Amino acid sequence: MAEKKGLIAEFKEFIAKGNVMNLAVGVIIGAAFQNIVSSLTNSFINPLIALVTGGCERDEAGNLILVGGQFTINGVSFDYGSFISAVLNFLIMAVILFTMVKAVNKLMEVGKKKEEEPEPEPPAEPEPTAEELLLTEIRDILKDKN
Repeated sequence: MAEKKGLIAEFKEFIAKGNVMNLAVGVIIGAAFQNIVSSLTNSFINPLIALVTGGCERDEAGNLILVGGQFTINGVSFDYGSFISAVLNFLIMAVILFTMVKAVNKLMEVGKKKEEEPEPEPPAEPEPTAEELLLTEIRDILKDKN
């Protein structure tokens, strides 16, 4: 019968597994990349969207405000530029994470191949051809006659 473990013992066992640590590292790296990608989006992509779709305006203090991809209906402002920016942000993060996961999987695969490579089996002897069988018969007949 299976032994019941306490909640704390199960949690310690769960935390001790390497997968949890890998997950934690992945979350931290993902957050760091998210900051980099957000900075890229805010600093470079949003101004490009504003340039293409709507341009810029100045506020009362004379500061430049990006108004890219925005329209107003009955006083309600729809900011599709921000949506485009968020989609691009997501796609960039998805590509980065995909390449990271693919690289880690490749490294894990290489490590497993080195450990599990069995020794090659010696090649089996080929079946004798019809000619060889006939020559063997002739040899045996000649041996019997002598």
